[in-house]
Amino acid sequence: MKAKLRSSSTARAQNPVTHKQEKAIIALLNEPTTKQAAEAAGVSEVTLWRWLQSADFRAFYMEARRVAVQRAIARTQAVMSEAVETLREIMRSSAAMAPARVAAAKAILDYAMKGIELEDHEWRLAEIEKALATRNEQFKSRVGLTG
Repeated sequence: MKAKLRSSSTARAQNPVTHKQEKAIIALLNEPTTKQAAEAAGVSEVTLWRWLQSADFRAFYMEARRVAVQRAIARTQAVMSEAVETLREIMRSSAAMAPARVAAAKAILDYAMKGIELEDHEWRLAEIEKALATRNEQFKSRVGLTG
């Protein structure tokens, strides 16, 4: 799927990059190499390299990459149930070769464990944040500061 950037008059006013640079950012997201991205954007590799040294260009590019990754994650999450069901079918199928069944079972166990670890880390982080907030409030009350 090809990446695109939205352009509106509001975004344009806040956008520190030019239209040609936006085209280069899209090319960087879609092409496998910087050289191919430069060609696709219609600029030299040196120009693209120089733009990548610019803080404004680099920040806009990194934000575009973050958005692209977030969209890919959302698309992946949308088909997770199908993927798990496929693994379950392979795992349970007597027609499937033993290595495929083992691999499917292992994948299910691995993903289940990672999910538990993530939930545990989320809970622990929330507890740490609560403790820090409590300590912060206690410190403020001791030194006479208010919320």
